[in-house]
Amino acid sequence: MSTQVHRLSNGFRVVTEYMPGLQSAAVGIWVSAGGRHERLEQNGIAHFLEHMAFKGTARRSALQIAEEIEDVGGYINAYTSREVTAYYARVLKDDVPLAVDLISDILLNPTFDEREIEVERGVILQEIGQSLDTPDDIIFDWLQEAAYPEQPIGRTILGPSERVKAFGRTDLSGFVNEHYGPEQMILSAAGAVDHDALVRLAEATFGHLTPGTAGLAQPAQFKGGAFQQVKTLEQAHVALAFEQPGYRDDEIYTAQIYAAALGGGMSSRLFQEAREKRGLCYTIFAQVGAFNDSGMMTVYAGTGAEDVAGLTHLIIDELKRAGDDISAVEVDRARAQMKAGMLMGLESPSSRAERLARVVAIWDRVPPLEESVAKIDAVDAAAVRAHAAALCAKATPAIASYGPVGDMPHRDALVERLIA
Repeated sequence: MSTQVHRLSNGFRVVTEYMPGLQSAAVGIWVSAGGRHERLEQNGIAHFLEHMAFKGTARRSALQIAEEIEDVGGYINAYTSREVTAYYARVLKDDVPLAVDLISDILLNPTFDEREIEVERGVILQEIGQSLDTPDDIIFDWLQEAAYPEQPIGRTILGPSERVKAFGRTDLSGFVNEHYGPEQMILSAAGAVDHDALVRLAEATFGHLTPGTAGLAQPAQFKGGAFQQVKTLEQAHVALAFEQPGYRDDEIYTAQIYAAALGGGMSSRLFQEAREKRGLCYTIFAQVGAFNDSGMMTVYAGTGAEDVAGLTHLIIDELKRAGDDISAVEVDRARAQMKAGMLMGLESPSSRAERLARVVAIWDRVPPLEESVAKIDAVDAAAVRAHAAALCAKATPAIASYGPVGDMPHRDALVERLIA
């Protein structure tokens, strides 16, 4: 496979990976303009903008956008995260120019029709309502806010209803003008793609853009805290978060292996101890998420009201025990899971294109997969035990609980148990 990166004179980047034998390609533009780039009064605007992506441009109506991509058997979509907004398509190889034209039209020529804004406002308010009615979804927003209080990276991506109700055409166009400069965009494609042809398309379409003036996102500071909402539900939902390194730090590989051994699968410590041996829950897992400059390990479990305290104490105890006796066998298994997950996840052009955009945004290059595998293999049991011990010693967790959680131990008591 062949990976190539090119930067236009205005900072716009093109990255491609040719995958032999494929007749299709995934292509998209990833913009470094997510939730953490919003000011307080803008919270939710990046997501609102994503919803407006397919609502019409100066050249195409919303129906024409849908018809043109579906006329060739392709599909087009978008998503918003805390660090990026992505607009992407999957098409046959001969239709890559069409996909690029559609996506560029969406980004460069949106009309932000007032009637369409009102339609999408209603859709987003319904989405917010749905998330509030989904306990094992909304709890992670509350956990993020507890971990990064009063910071853009800690705010919900959807935004609060009162702000969504107030956004208008000027707010949307203002965010685009501020954050959609060429240096913040990456055209990424994988599959049956021609790098040189894509560079020419990018030059013709985006080469005239002038670099923007948007400043860097506010640095993330994991502080920890607690959020609790007692409510009559069938299940109590408990989530804990602990500070971890960001993507740029090689320690992230140790953190991910630690999380996998702790709660990454059916053989993990938390699953075995909490579910298989004690029957305290149906769902329990640990995972690490990372940003450019910070990260966190999340442990989540759903349980009955009578088991909240016991399950939470067990989680803390397993965190501590890992620092003492996690074995080479467990680390080997976690490493194998991590490598398999990474490699299996890259068997589709869509996954490849997303990875390319992500790593170019972080490192401005595409590290070979062999480099990532070597870093995973370099993590041994001693490193994981040291990482686990340091996490416990720092003792700055964020905690969120929702449902019948009146017996949830206080954060201070959990911190004392963690460091005892």
